[in-house]
Amino acid sequence: MKMEFEAGIKKKFSTSTFIIRHTLFLIRHYQHTKLLMINTLFCCLVLLFLTTPAKAEPTCNDFIIATAPDDSFTIRKDGTVVDNTTGLMWMRCSLGQVWNGTTCTGTAAIFPWASGLKTAESYEFAGYNDWRLPNKNELESIVEGRCFSPAINVEIFPATPSAFFWSSSPYAAISEGAWSVDFGYGTVIASVKSGSIHIRLVRVEE
Repeated sequence: MKMEFEAGIKKKFSTSTFIIRHTLFLIRHYQHTKLLMINTLFCCLVLLFLTTPAKAEPTCNDFIIATAPDDSFTIRKDGTVVDNTTGLMWMRCSLGQVWNGTTCTGTAAIFPWASGLKTAESYEFAGYNDWRLPNKNELESIVEGRCFSPAINVEIFPATPSAFFWSSSPYAAISEGAWSVDFGYGTVIASVKSGSIHIRLVRVEE
């Protein structure tokens, strides 16, 4: 129990530190785009939510059409899933979690952007060794637009943290930035590369 409590405190501190650093990054470079000015305010607001424990189940609006419904995916027994629309194969678990045959267990790891790219290049899972970080559009494609906390289909991607995930796409206007997706609320946002956040790996199904 003590170890779980300490781990929870460490995770909260890590998330808070990332968002604070991210916000300062956006403020420092706000003149490059109006989007960064909006993101600065957004980060200050989500800080209040992301430092509290995530709910086990998302909150979803049943009056909105699902953007990532169950029937859009083909589930494999090996902990992977294929998006029938894009042809991409995804790991069902965030990196650091373990697929136990039913769900994802353990704690999702966090990485700086460069470290996440390098880790993906050498990662082997389910008999495949060509995993990579998804680009911005690929990562955004698995956002469930009618849900938040997390903004993802948890039947397909169980135990997903309501937190930021790296894409492989650098932010063109600023060399220190790269695109990420907040799976708390489904927002695509430019983040500072030195910050540590989660990753989910993808490959092209052949």
